[in-house]
Amino acid sequence: MGRTKIKKWSHYLSNQRMIAERLSELLQKLPASVTLVAVSKTKPVSAILEAYDLGQRDFGENKVQELVDKYEQLPKDIRWHLIGHLQSNKVKYIAPFVHLIHSVDSLKLLKEINKQGAKNHRTIDCLLQFHIAQEETKFGLNLAEAIELLESEDFKSFNHVRICGVMGMASFTEDFELIRTEFRTLKGNYSTLKERFFNDSNYFKELSFGMSSDYSLAIEEGSTMIRVGSTLFGER
Repeated sequence: MGRTKIKKWSHYLSNQRMIAERLSELLQKLPASVTLVAVSKTKPVSAILEAYDLGQRDFGENKVQELVDKYEQLPKDIRWHLIGHLQSNKVKYIAPFVHLIHSVDSLKLLKEINKQGAKNHRTIDCLLQFHIAQEETKFGLNLAEAIELLESEDFKSFNHVRICGVMGMASFTEDFELIRTEFRTLKGNYSTLKERFFNDSNYFKELSFGMSSDYSLAIEEGSTMIRVGSTLFGER
């Protein structure tokens, strides 16, 4: 074996060990009630396979094209999560297979998801994204907008989408008390919607919040789904 091949093989084994150690350590910390979504954006297929071979099945991508490309190359029992902002004109590309769309932030988008769900003869699970952070650049609904959406005649007519919970992203800050407050705001919104619209729906149960920098705090505050990338795969 040539020196270059040996170097590449050594790097592969080292990376595999790193992912194995980090995944094992992470899973040991998680309560059984919390799902780990491994954020694989920008990561190669080989890195995803390393986590897959260790039993990880939930992976999250920000961009539709990257999600579609990886879906085509990887095992079909992977549960793919679309966690980034989603444009209505791109829903059709992921509608046949996406496991959960975390980022529903408008009735217009939900209408398109329902339309594409009907075309693919499936019901697509979604989360309502709330804007809880200080940054204006982040997307999401406020509570009044979410209530208006759920009370609309359009929503009541949808048969191919299912709202399974809420998602939010906290401010990018080291002020953990601010982050805690934002997480509690999201949980309060979840509780309001649960009581008002989904009290008899056992599928409305997901609180998707917490990333590499704040997942421990998120778990303390009741998250059921954390989205972790750099802690698992290393920095991009």
